[in-house]
Amino acid sequence: MTLPSTGTAHHALMSLASGGEHGGEGAHESLNPLLTGGGALLALFLLLWITTRFNRDR
Repeated sequence: MTLPSTGTAHHALMSLASGGEHGGEGAHESLNPLLTGGGALLALFLLLWITTRFNRDR
């Protein structure tokens, strides 16, 4: 078993950190930020509504 040299390991880590094979954009192409944010907001509003229904006596 041979270990990679420091330069090779450094190059591999820098390539991975900069995005590697995925284009370097950092975001998955199928994720729509508006849809994701809207879904998260809807989920939080639903949780808020459920919480207020269970705490009517306070």
